[in-house]
Amino acid sequence: MPDPTDEDLLALLQTRHATHRHRHAGIAWVDVRDRLAAHPRALPVLRAMEASGGEPDVVGIDEATGAIVYCDCSPESPAGRRSLCFDRQALDARKENKPAGNVEERAAALGIELLTEAQYRALQALEPVDRKTSSWIRTPPAIRALGGALFCDRRYDQVFTYHNGAESYYAARGFRGRLLLA
Repeated sequence: MPDPTDEDLLALLQTRHATHRHRHAGIAWVDVRDRLAAHPRALPVLRAMEASGGEPDVVGIDEATGAIVYCDCSPESPAGRRSLCFDRQALDARKENKPAGNVEERAAALGIELLTEAQYRALQALEPVDRKTSSWIRTPPAIRALGGALFCDRRYDQVFTYHNGAESYYAARGFRGRLLLA
């Protein structure tokens, strides 16, 4: 399926914005549209987020920068971003059954930041996600130095943070990201 035109993408984002007002109370579409117009590189990133199953939508304003925050809001971890180990080091360490790639490089290629645990929990406070899947999150260097990586999901109406070896990968684990529009 070809990429949607900019107009089609903007129409989709506007409809999603109107449909899910609880994600971005007090943020008007006209303000979002103006920020998108001021950041022409944002549309290709949002198109890639959409194409990989992320269903990006505005989730708030970044307190530190005042930027509008777009985040993957798909009910489950984006289908086009699953079965990946955590980073290049983990991918290179696998001797067999290597996944197709790693989360850190894919996020960078998309042009998005991997969510922190706090950002993931903030998303979960807006609405439940990852009830059947899980999502890798940004991992503190001390944990990564010991070979681990963190992921989160929602089970039993609670958000859980877990650890795994960074080289592991699963069909039901992907990653979520965010894009800032300053």
